[in-house]
Amino acid sequence: MRTLFRLTAVFASILMTTAVYAQVKIGVTLSATGPAASLGIPERNTAHLLPTKIGGQDVQYIIYDDASDTTAAVKNAHKLINEDHVDAIIGSSITVNTLAMLDVIGPAHVPTVSMAASKRLVSPMDANRHWMFKTVQNDSLLMTATVKNMAANGVKKVAYIGFADGYGDSWLDELRQIAPKHGITVVANERYARTDTSATAIVLKVMAANPDAVFIGASGTPGALPQTELVRRGFKGKIYQTQGIANQDFLRVCGKDCEGTLLAVGPVLVATQLPDSHPAKAIALDYIKHYEDKYGKGTVSPFGTHMWDAGRLLEHAIPIALKTAKPGTEAFRSAVRDALEQTKNLQVGNGVLNMTPTDHAGFDERGVVMVKIENGTYKLVPTK
Repeated sequence: MRTLFRLTAVFASILMTTAVYAQVKIGVTLSATGPAASLGIPERNTAHLLPTKIGGQDVQYIIYDDASDTTAAVKNAHKLINEDHVDAIIGSSITVNTLAMLDVIGPAHVPTVSMAASKRLVSPMDANRHWMFKTVQNDSLLMTATVKNMAANGVKKVAYIGFADGYGDSWLDELRQIAPKHGITVVANERYARTDTSATAIVLKVMAANPDAVFIGASGTPGALPQTELVRRGFKGKIYQTQGIANQDFLRVCGKDCEGTLLAVGPVLVATQLPDSHPAKAIALDYIKHYEDKYGKGTVSPFGTHMWDAGRLLEHAIPIALKTAKPGTEAFRSAVRDALEQTKNLQVGNGVLNMTPTDHAGFDERGVVMVKIENGTYKLVPTK
């Protein structure tokens, strides 16, 4: 009887081990609805294109919508970790949601790859950010390219209009730090909520400051609100936006009012216009083909590339982690994190990634191009 009990216990242990190590689980939380839906929808679509087998292991993706809501993003992170027992997380789509997730993923020791922009997600490095990586260029890198373009266009005074949240704060901080280095003064700072329906008051205040240019720190279709008001009020200076408006939904909502807008973005937005020597071109075109084969010609969005690049990062890291640990364990999660941090010269759709213990973004200037909206399309601005 005792022998039978021992055999039963061993058999049960084998079954449990098999269940734990059967597959890699990757959790995804993104903003497929709400104000950031124009970011989250192509990211969700791209998640369905990610590899289902990595390093000989089956991969399961568990996808939740956080509805562009911080509370929902935190709830999703808790669920993915405590109920779904994921090995890694991709998400969220926007800065404020991902910032809120830091206090969840850090203590749980779950490597996470964000699709949001702010460098605050990965800097300054601390115990929580130790577990956070991202596939969007730091806003400091994008702002540097933007301000250089301003200076080249003779801008001396710039006004700021941005979201009244962490995303808007981050872009304003970068503008204030970088603009003076190029002889440009920030003459106004006005904010609005993502859900606002009017920007008249803040635009009138900005125009009263008589700036040469306006930088709008917004993303998705809400970025069209102040731009449209500026144009209709007769503003004649240059208008700059963040990479967060680089999609067809923004063009549709903004219409002719966005003509001439300048923005620093990842190269995938204008992949076909890149020289063949650009290190991101082949990967970007491959992504576009996969996406359009499934969803239709002309449907691709650069935001989906953030998911694609997150998939490439994990596809690179997971086989390395599998050499030392099994999925479903803290050792495996730590090994994935370490492998992500050691990523070197990984070509992705938006450039080349080189991670270090103090840089969990990893992009350099090869991950940024300047683009101008002309005739309702995005056109590469030639490098001078």
